[in-house]
Amino acid sequence: MSIITGRGDSGETDLLFGKRAAKSGSRVGALGAVDELNAALGLARASGLAEEVEEIVDRIQEKLVGLMGQLACLPEDAGRYDEKGYAKVLEEDVKYLEGKAHEFEERGIKFTGWARPGVEHSVARAGLDVARAVARRAERRVWQLHEEGEEVPESVRLYFNRLSDLLWILARADAPK
Repeated sequence: MSIITGRGDSGETDLLFGKRAAKSGSRVGALGAVDELNAALGLARASGLAEEVEEIVDRIQEKLVGLMGQLACLPEDAGRYDEKGYAKVLEEDVKYLEGKAHEFEERGIKFTGWARPGVEHSVARAGLDVARAVARRAERRVWQLHEEGEEVPESVRLYFNRLSDLLWILARADAPK
């Protein structure tokens, strides 16, 4: 099957369970922001992250793929999503991000003022800063969706807030391979 289907030519795209949504809508906007975040993390990863940081980024990227599935499911299909056993972002995932952030903070990484991405001449670190900014955009888009009456689980809303904080820390901590 070709990736080119023409199904989106009318301004709508497919969601899970045969549903469709406007490409200009908040749900698709949130999905797009998460997709951009995953791509930004991929670029940072390909730029030569330290092994420990790359392992964290890998786990985050895996979660983002599942999270896109969650967002591609309309609220009325949530039961079907759960029955299928598809991946979800849960409270334990938020706690993982918090734990990793605290772990790096205990090593001496603290907020001392606004960062200037790229000042270290490290593409990997600058890539993590780009990913952090995109994570903030994804967070705003998810909140917009939620505030428009589309229930977004609290764990998903919190995940992006913790993720952007962790990415800020990792951009200060990472040393290239």
